[in-house]
Amino acid sequence: MIRRSVPSAARRRTTLSAVLAGALAVGILVGASNARGDSAGPSSAACPAGLVGEADCYTGRDADGAHYAIAVPHDWNGSLVVHAHGGPDLGAASDPGRGVEDLGRWSVMVKEGYAWAGSSYRRGGYGTRMAAADTENVRRVFVARFGQPRRTYVHGQSWGGNVAAKVVETYGTRSGPYDGALLTNGVLAGGSRGYDYRVDLRVVYQYYCRNHPRPAEPQYPLWQGLRADSTMTSAGLRARLQECTGPSSPPQERTALQQRNLDDILAVTKIPERTLESHLRFATFTFRDIVHGRLGGRNPFGNRGVRYSGSHDDVALNAGVERFAPDPTAVRDLSYDSDLTGEVPIPVLTLHAIDDPTAFVEHEAAYRATLQGAGRDGALVQTFTREREHSELSDAEYATSMAALEAWVRTGERPTARSVAASCAAFDRAYDTGCFYDPAFRPSPYASRVEPRPGGLRWPAMTGAQERAWSRIEGVGIAP
Repeated sequence: MIRRSVPSAARRRTTLSAVLAGALAVGILVGASNARGDSAGPSSAACPAGLVGEADCYTGRDADGAHYAIAVPHDWNGSLVVHAHGGPDLGAASDPGRGVEDLGRWSVMVKEGYAWAGSSYRRGGYGTRMAAADTENVRRVFVARFGQPRRTYVHGQSWGGNVAAKVVETYGTRSGPYDGALLTNGVLAGGSRGYDYRVDLRVVYQYYCRNHPRPAEPQYPLWQGLRADSTMTSAGLRARLQECTGPSSPPQERTALQQRNLDDILAVTKIPERTLESHLRFATFTFRDIVHGRLGGRNPFGNRGVRYSGSHDDVALNAGVERFAPDPTAVRDLSYDSDLTGEVPIPVLTLHAIDDPTAFVEHEAAYRATLQGAGRDGALVQTFTREREHSELSDAEYATSMAALEAWVRTGERPTARSVAASCAAFDRAYDTGCFYDPAFRPSPYASRVEPRPGGLRWPAMTGAQERAWSRIEGVGIAP
């Protein structure tokens, strides 16, 4: 362990007193909630292998049906990290194992002395505000059981970065429950434009491949991703991708047509070959969830006016690719759910791999522009690493990021990308996972990676009554 703050005996007694006082203070509210049928609270559970002997772990299910996992290290520093996971997963119900899996994956936070709490969300499928509400719920569950932490941080990874950023804007205030936020490889451009490159993939793929759907199958507009009653599986989609482009085959075993199709799709969409299948899954199954599961069949996506380039025949591609315009009300509702306003009241630190093949690093440029528009970019510090993965970066960097955020919150002194990078070596002596920071890197504008498109009515163009009505929807719309 490094830089672990180990409380003295007196400090431990003070912390325990605070925990008990906090638990008593919320006891009436917990009792009232239980009277309404809420869960009984967290129960002791086995810790993931990496935390056995280092923490006490708990699981439970909140009043809205979301499973969660909690860990409190034996040498707790008094602060809490509330985690928002990525995805979204597409199961119908909350996954009881997801929180424990996430705890194992993010055990570095607990090893650094932070308590940790993560929700599996009340259901699968898209819903940024829903996931943000469930993330806030697990924080309240933690406080009800263990008392008010000294400081509370929200951490989001991938789509969870969007969720955590929404937590900051929705529940964060200068004197509110959150003191800072860490967003790692975050999808920060928001839903109304953050999936445009997958819209482009969906139509460009179909132009070349003509097998999703096949001509003899029921036809549907491609913005649906997949028709609502389709029984296609991920394996079935993978087979069609292989049939058309041969990505699972060595280049020398692909047909000339497969290679040309693959080259054209990658060149036009700027999607790396190694994540082509995963992006196509998003553009298929997640789009179906958004359109049919959350927006009542309305279309939030468009590509009219987009000029595609980089293929062997751009003229034919642009003449033949399917075009569509979004339903303004669908764009409005998706935007309300997932777009960010930049109204950030607390310090936010981001960490992003420069060659992230899933959430392109240009998402960070979009997020900075959003905060600049709100006059809040002084609350943002962005750091970048020369890594190539999306789902997992160096543990030494995660530990460095938490320490830098903690120091910023505690002292009020804003770090720089260079100062964060310089502090990583000390943590790497413990974790030996490497420090790959590039303090000089600045991402290009989002529009340099994803062709902008006109149209659509974005939130906050909703009226107050529309917002309140939308927020009451559960199981039909996107909001919690």
